[in-house]
Amino acid sequence: MVLSKTDILAHIQSGELKFSPEIDGFQLQPHAIDLRLGFVFQLPKTWEYTAEGRKAITVDPLCLEKNNGSYDALELKPGQFFEILPNEFVIGTTLEIIELNSDNLMAVLYPRSSINRRGLAVDLSGIIDVHYKGQLMIPIMNNTRDQIIRIYPGERICQVVFQTLSSPVNIDSALQHGLTTAKYHDRTGFTKNIADKKEEMKLIEKGKIAELKKKYALK
Repeated sequence: MVLSKTDILAHIQSGELKFSPEIDGFQLQPHAIDLRLGFVFQLPKTWEYTAEGRKAITVDPLCLEKNNGSYDALELKPGQFFEILPNEFVIGTTLEIIELNSDNLMAVLYPRSSINRRGLAVDLSGIIDVHYKGQLMIPIMNNTRDQIIRIYPGERICQVVFQTLSSPVNIDSALQHGLTTAKYHDRTGFTKNIADKKEEMKLIEKGKIAELKKKYALK
């Protein structure tokens, strides 16, 4: 069931749903909450200078620790803006830290249509897990061929739709994602790239999908 603004407000008043900083009147929608853009951005680096020379940066899920240096961080000051070049991809964060403190409350993150109409692709359809706490990372791309698009920290960038679960999930279960613990819980700012479980990725690298499915079958 999708929560209406009446239910959203009730969850905020009970403490089952928290935002820091607190949301304002512009952000409350009939059945969603708009989240604002934060001040910190990550810009992908395309090359690095090594002993071998100028080398392209390849983002490989099997080498994510090495890839942690593949972004440059930029923090704006209040009153500054950020211009995204044509076909440029950056990552921002939400201004708000969101906290879900209920055993039966989750959320889904969507782009705002007004942002998409400006030529920006905010590629979001992500799940915010039950009991999640932290900021949210926002991938943003300028889809135009020749327009520079300006965005401002503090503007409403995406929206969250809240849903209730068919049965409760306690916090211990919520933090167990498959065979790993939750990667992004209780984090602020940017999270370093965190690989999937090494045993899983090693089998995938070798093409041993059938062995993976057999070894880690549900019990």
